Order: sequence, then C-alpha cells, then structure tokens
Amino acid sequence: MIKTVEAIVDEKGNVKLLEQVRLGVPRRALVTILDETPAARVSETALLSEAALGEDWNRTEEDEAWSHLQRVP
Repeated sequence: MIKTVEAIVDEKGNVKLLEQVRLGVPRRALVTILDETPAARVSETALLSEAALGEDWNRTEEDEAWSHLQRVP
C-alpha cells in the first residue's frame, strides 16, 4: 500500500501527521519537505455543515432575533 498523508515538520524536525494513520505493522515512510508554510487547517466538519447552517443563519427570523446585539453608529 502506498498512501500520501499531509504532515507538518517543526523547526526541531518533529513530524506531525494531519490525519490519523493506522497500520497493522510498522512501515517505512518518505518525508518530502516543501518550500512553503503550512496552510491554515479548516475543520472538515465546519466545511460540510456550512451550507446547512447558512440556510438558518440567513433567515429573516435569525436577523430579528439577534438585532439587539448589532451596533447602531
């Protein structure tokens, strides 16, 4: 099995995988160091729920319910 997994290598050389990997036995791995800073990680759950929550958040009833928290200049 060959699998590519994103990871971050810190300034001390410690490797942190950004997703969980389960193997039945120890395996060899290759680490490729990219010449760029890590991108900000966005929760997959947040991305998947954005559309559904957006429907509720963009309703007139929601605007009315939270209107008392909005500043008036």
